[in-house]
Amino acid sequence: MDLTSAFSWASLYLMSEWIIRVLMLAIIPSRRSPEAAKGWLLFGFFLPWPALALYLLIGRPDYPKWRRMQFAKLPHVLKREVARVRELNARQEPNLPSNLAQAARLIQNLGHFPALNGNGADLLDQYDETLERIAADIDAATDHVHLLFYIFAFDTSGKTIIAALARAVERGVVCRVLIDALGSHAWAPQVIKALVGVGVSAHLVLPVRLLRRRSTRADLRNHRKIAVIDGQIGYVGSQNIVDADFNPRVTNQELVVRVRGPVVLELQAVFVADWFLETDQVLKEPGLFPDPVHGGNVVAQALPSGPDYPAAGVERVIEAFIHGAREKVVITTPYFVPSEALLHALETAVLRGVEVHIVLSKPVDQMLVHLAQRSYYTELLEAGIKIHLYRDKLLHAKHLSIDQDIALIGSSNMDMRSFTLNSEISLVLFDRELTARLIDVQARYFASSDLLRGEQWKSRSFARKIIENIARLLTPLL
Repeated sequence: MDLTSAFSWASLYLMSEWIIRVLMLAIIPSRRSPEAAKGWLLFGFFLPWPALALYLLIGRPDYPKWRRMQFAKLPHVLKREVARVRELNARQEPNLPSNLAQAARLIQNLGHFPALNGNGADLLDQYDETLERIAADIDAATDHVHLLFYIFAFDTSGKTIIAALARAVERGVVCRVLIDALGSHAWAPQVIKALVGVGVSAHLVLPVRLLRRRSTRADLRNHRKIAVIDGQIGYVGSQNIVDADFNPRVTNQELVVRVRGPVVLELQAVFVADWFLETDQVLKEPGLFPDPVHGGNVVAQALPSGPDYPAAGVERVIEAFIHGAREKVVITTPYFVPSEALLHALETAVLRGVEVHIVLSKPVDQMLVHLAQRSYYTELLEAGIKIHLYRDKLLHAKHLSIDQDIALIGSSNMDMRSFTLNSEISLVLFDRELTARLIDVQARYFASSDLLRGEQWKSRSFARKIIENIARLLTPLL
């Protein structure tokens, strides 16, 4: 190759890089949040071609066209089921102080489910006992069992649930299972084979298949954890169907809420919708939405969120609750990579005199996310927010309490992936007694945590600070 030819190719490559930069500058800010746009634009400025390739792969936070068209059918396909939930006699506005009432209304406007009275709720924070409780409820099922889990492993825990489902099928109970294709990828073939082998209808959620019409992006996942038994009992929380020590580096600790009563029908509606989205099957059995049995006096409300619900991010609800708090906010999450709006809500709450605590895990399973998370600690500590680092186990629980009035428990982390990319489920409980029980759990977390001190945190090495800040820049790509 002569010098003239080499110069021409170099000029062409340089020109292509600037074309990519200009195009990204024109397109990206209109497609993502300001903080996400900054990260993508920075990446594109320094590495245009790699940034373009990655953006085409995972750059848009929404599902492919076929999925959006499928979701658009839901209001018509599930019209009767949605009407059944909305017409329940258990509808009741939560009894809240005025500072939190508007935030409660926001949930219904975003998730389209009303607050329902007549529920009972138990908080389960013992890992093996939670799985045993689910298995026992499956063993008592008489009509149907519906499970939707991000991770369903073919290990001791998974085999325990599979065995319970097999016994249920033998009794004539209809069992359906959805598992996320990526979250369960290490075990999916074995789990699906075992479930189908015992008569369970089982499907992978959002499979990634090259050159297939109904494929989807690898980073858009169904992260929900839902169990519904006979339309009367439901489970929501952070725990998957997998052994606590499935990751050899850590042992997980979780929190799940078991509910009885009308709100279970809202969880059922979420499962039925996801089943239709994945299978095209409309579930119409009369036993799916039975007359609810009074389970207690807890007012509760389900909030589904994710790319299917572009306006229904759980982040909005969390921010509204924090803005309405007057006494105390406690957030428990394994991953904390906040948006600017959430960060400002927390800082503003402290300035109003609200006590703000964030419980995070000292053991780590996601190093890049952990480094990005650490980049926020200085700002949080300077704002007066207390950071508790839970020792010994990976605290994978995801919940928050607001004053003594509201508890939110679900599958959503406090990061941009859960807020914009993952399908999540949250259960909001408007009950002072239940919230007091959650506050007791959080107090036990405090007792088993190290309180991060500002002086201690500032003493870390300069190199570590640089690494954390670089990781922070990459958070829009995580």
